[in-house]
Amino acid sequence: MILEHKSIAAILIAAALIARASAQDRDRTAPPIAPQQTVTIDQAVDEAVARNLNLLAERFNVKVADAAVLTASLKPNPVVTVNFVFPDQILVDAGISPHEQVFRTDYVFERGGKRERRVDQATLSKSVAELQLLNISRSLVLDVESAFIDVQLAKLNLALAQDNLQAFNNVVQINTERVRTGDLSQVELSRSRLAALQFQNDVRQQDTKLRVARNRLSTLIGRGPNGDALDVTGGLRKDPQTIEYDTLRRQALAMRPDLRAVRTDQARSVADLKLQLANGKIDYTVSGEYHRQEGGDVRGNSYGVFVSAPLPIFNRNQGDIARAQAQQAQLKTRVQALETDISTDVSNAYAQYSTTRQIVDTIEQQMLTQAQDVRTTTEYSYRRGEATFVEFLDAVRAFNDTMHSYNDARAEHARSLYTLDALSGKVNP
Repeated sequence: MILEHKSIAAILIAAALIARASAQDRDRTAPPIAPQQTVTIDQAVDEAVARNLNLLAERFNVKVADAAVLTASLKPNPVVTVNFVFPDQILVDAGISPHEQVFRTDYVFERGGKRERRVDQATLSKSVAELQLLNISRSLVLDVESAFIDVQLAKLNLALAQDNLQAFNNVVQINTERVRTGDLSQVELSRSRLAALQFQNDVRQQDTKLRVARNRLSTLIGRGPNGDALDVTGGLRKDPQTIEYDTLRRQALAMRPDLRAVRTDQARSVADLKLQLANGKIDYTVSGEYHRQEGGDVRGNSYGVFVSAPLPIFNRNQGDIARAQAQQAQLKTRVQALETDISTDVSNAYAQYSTTRQIVDTIEQQMLTQAQDVRTTTEYSYRRGEATFVEFLDAVRAFNDTMHSYNDARAEHARSLYTLDALSGKVNP
């Protein structure tokens, strides 16, 4: 029996050594954990504008528009034709047909200011592309700010859940001692342990929400889904000054890059109509020709100048002119529709801003102190045996609900402020 016990002990010791060695190997081969970097909201926005892949892809539209402006400014190339005619030598000797070399140049003279009209249209198209890029940047900035707020909110809720868990773990420790001394029933201890487990689950849920929020923010700013290496700093935004609705609406209608893009596109359609009217005018082709002829001992030169032009009988560019006119009417309607949408968005966002501001003020001035006092007093009374566990649990849950509402209201108020900035056309350069 002693040998068997020794054998079992030796096996257990060997297994422990093997497990320890395996753990050390895993530690050596595991990838190092990246150090966590803390960013402010301004740093996150700047990094997103500089590194976001979708925005980087959209910037190429401006380069494409630059190329279109260059193409529109180019003049037509002259055409050079070289022709050599070598008839049968019998015909040459008989003086019927000579050897002939022909050099010809053709050049198209555009009428109606086509080149200038093309440049005007391409330049306005480039302005539309730049404004559309600015609008995409505006949307990206709002997404980053919203994701940043999500991380801030998740951190606040996680801290609240951890505080509640710590409080109930302390209660469990106290109740365990009270049960041991016979001052408390076992059922009361089980209740406190169950409540502690519930708050432990809440901590896990809030921790998961924080991870998800960090991953989203990390992706938006161009770092990829590596949220564990990212943390945020700074409080939730709350501007002390009141925002005026009329000023906000005027600024939105004047500065929104998407509305400016549609208005510029409307101007581009006017330039397009001018271009199509110019394209309806005929162009002249002027040609110069030189002939060199040789037959026997006779040589001679001849010269020719030609002017050609199409006859505008059937095609006078009627289709493109009608298209440009229809696009003008279409873009005019789009401008009106977008102005209406912007006014509605500003009205809704301002209502959200006003409501969240009132909710935050109400919770701060009337609810926070009361909820904190009730929880503190009830916890003190419960530890002294003057309040039941149910009363203490209700007080904690009421405080928890109040804090959750407060955190959500602060986050929504900060979000409404950034939304108003975006709606009014404020963007990063």
